[in-house]
Amino acid sequence: MNTYSLEAKHYFSRELLAWYNRSKRDLPWRRHRNPYYIWVSEIMLQQTRVDTVIPYFHRFIDKFPSIEALADAPEEDVLKCWEGLGYYSRARNLQSAAREVKEQYGGQVPSDKKAVSDLKGVGPYTTGAILSIAYNQPEPAVDGNVMRVLSRYFLIEEDIMKGSTRAFMEGLVVELIPEGEASNFNQALMELGALVCTPKSPQCLTCPVMEHCAGRIAGMEESLPVKTKAKPPRPEYRAVALVEGVGAEKGKVLIRQRPSEGLLARMWELPHELAPQQAALAGADDAEQMDMLRGVLYEEGISVVPDHFHMQAEHTFSHIHWNLRVYRCTAAANDSSLPANYRYIEAKDMEELAFPKVFLTILNSYFAMV
Repeated sequence: MNTYSLEAKHYFSRELLAWYNRSKRDLPWRRHRNPYYIWVSEIMLQQTRVDTVIPYFHRFIDKFPSIEALADAPEEDVLKCWEGLGYYSRARNLQSAAREVKEQYGGQVPSDKKAVSDLKGVGPYTTGAILSIAYNQPEPAVDGNVMRVLSRYFLIEEDIMKGSTRAFMEGLVVELIPEGEASNFNQALMELGALVCTPKSPQCLTCPVMEHCAGRIAGMEESLPVKTKAKPPRPEYRAVALVEGVGAEKGKVLIRQRPSEGLLARMWELPHELAPQQAALAGADDAEQMDMLRGVLYEEGISVVPDHFHMQAEHTFSHIHWNLRVYRCTAAANDSSLPANYRYIEAKDMEELAFPKVFLTILNSYFAMV
């Protein structure tokens, strides 16, 4: 890896901090140094834009204002409050870690690096963010924004997906943090990457450190950082049953709860099944797909009469892209002995139960029509 002059480092730290103190956004988790609030915000901000996170953060803190409140809450309430943010393992891990903090540290987020990093779901970046922002400890908090800024300013051409590159950048950040300024400096680095040194079309002319930016001087600001492309999510084609109840369940829709482990664990959804010849499902015979759904539900102890194609939907996870074809069905009878993981709901029940976003979209669309 390269070595860099003290002048370039001092200039970077000085000008970045001055810019941040002038220009920082007024974000709710920046109005205090409550380590719990900072922890929640950092978990929410993983894979999610700031503008999306702000209302979720307010609702979450209103509902769970302390470590103890989060630790003691039913998981269903936590997932419902997280509904729509995606990556639900983040919420489960956050609650598990809150229980650890309640039991082991009296409800106070520890300020010891090992103790923080040992909490469930807390990786090196979140550890550094909590310790530096909340406790002003000179710890690096290196995420994608920070790696992009450092790659460009210091002309680092190594692949940022490599552990050795991340480790080098963490060491570099420690050298750059001015004494007593860890909290502001790490937030300034994140802010620069979010607002100015953006992935595409970086705003170099408004950048506070452009004068000594080696990437800009070399004309490489748009080609950095070097990053190995991740594998695209694999496509899956699924047939979804939107089953309308009859008799006492008329006006309601059948849903089921997912297993307690795995993708979207314990969340609610419409019954669905992987299509047998999934690659051809986009043009598949709808009658064949509806018959497949009828058979799957019959084996679960639920009799339905498929009717017609209702809508198409899709959803992307980190490793899977769901293509969904939704079929309207009618319950064959008023069955009062549903399997334990199935139930009928009406629109108001959605206020209490947590659904993945794609099923929220389908259900909201349906209930708006009926």
